[in-house]
Amino acid sequence: MNAIVFSAFWGILMMFGGLFLRRSAAKYVAIIGMLLLFVLNAAELSNGWLLINIASKGLIRTGGLSLAFLAVLTAATLLYFLLSGNEMEKIGSPVSEYFALIFFSFCGIALCCTFNSLLMLFLGVEIMSIPLYVLTGAEKKNIKSNEAALKYFLLGSFSTGILLLSIAFIYGANPHASFNISDISITQSSLPVLMAAGMVLLLAAMSFKVSAAPFHFWTPDVYDGSPTVFTSYMSTVVKAAAFFAFIRVFENIFGMYQSEWQGLIAVITVATLFFGNITAVFQVSVKRMLAYSSISQAGFMLLSLFALNDHGKEGLVLYAAAYSFATIGLFAIMMKLDDYTIEGFNGLSSRQPLLAFAALIFLLSLTGIPLTVGFQAKFWVVAAATENGKSFWIVPVALLFASVGAYYYFRVIQAMYFKPAASEASFPFDISLSFRILLILTIALILILGVYPEILLGWIYHI
Repeated sequence: MNAIVFSAFWGILMMFGGLFLRRSAAKYVAIIGMLLLFVLNAAELSNGWLLINIASKGLIRTGGLSLAFLAVLTAATLLYFLLSGNEMEKIGSPVSEYFALIFFSFCGIALCCTFNSLLMLFLGVEIMSIPLYVLTGAEKKNIKSNEAALKYFLLGSFSTGILLLSIAFIYGANPHASFNISDISITQSSLPVLMAAGMVLLLAAMSFKVSAAPFHFWTPDVYDGSPTVFTSYMSTVVKAAAFFAFIRVFENIFGMYQSEWQGLIAVITVATLFFGNITAVFQVSVKRMLAYSSISQAGFMLLSLFALNDHGKEGLVLYAAAYSFATIGLFAIMMKLDDYTIEGFNGLSSRQPLLAFAALIFLLSLTGIPLTVGFQAKFWVVAAATENGKSFWIVPVALLFASVGAYYYFRVIQAMYFKPAASEASFPFDISLSFRILLILTIALILILGVYPEILLGWIYHI
């Protein structure tokens, strides 16, 4: 509840702050706001303290899992502001408004993590998505940015229509005539036809939001065309929140019918892993490779939905942290370079050793190498799928595609450490001390959580 109220308030503050805040000051006001949001969410997680006690009428439901997940997303957004906030100044003049849109989007993220009603799910998805349509087209003179914004808006609107239709079907099949997911109960031994139709439509709509196959085709073009600084946020925090909403709605409404839809989820998972990994192999641009990589990472996160057990939910929290921290750090490094191709990373270790080492750790975490939190995340979701005991074949398939992912991640590592720079003048930029310290802290966070994941998982059971 604190995250919903405060993010909306701070977004309004940032919006009007554009009238009197200097460009350089907007970043620090946004960082202070996100830090306060993290503290308020931690206070609600630890002792249930609320900034404003609003009667939600059962539309919102918080708990240890949802608040812990929100804490991870808040920390990831704070890291994003710290590492990439300066890059927003290069996009255009209304810097404060960019931060305001991100805070408004985060209000929708908070709703997606705490909704207890299908109406709140719809509002959360829309509040989360609409600011992103604007941010995607922020580079008004860039034809790729305009194309990406139009494509994202049209396809996002289409998926929203599917989501509304699914809600209508589920409401019609609910004998209690309620939108609250805790009130939707079906006594029949098998899914009624109307409820099954609603489930399939809901699956399609949420698959679009998380870039799951076969609803993933918009992702590479939108991520590649968007300003890189906003792609970093869209592909991490936003995607993780959509996954949490995906699991929350399926667990509460269709959990008792898991055997009827689990096979479909298995097929979608394998298709997502296949398309994401195979297409990433052939990419020359690191930015576009990371777009396809985000699809393959979505395939692994789908294993938590496939399993739908405690290990699966714990694994999703770990995966959100692992994927968000590593990808945000990697995008922050990439934005320092002029060339986003793999060849643009050639010789980075000899010119900027700290940047190369940080990129190495982030790529190893995305690959799932031991001693990184990425390994723990992959281990947790694979263990959850194994524990589920059904469709066990999906586990070796997932591990096979993880090895494919190692190939294209290691291509970047090879370029940094085993290929010479294009010229002596490569990487002439200076890296600020604060940026170096933040990279070191991010590396430490990834390694510490890789060795002691219970530091993060303990939050889930705090309430």
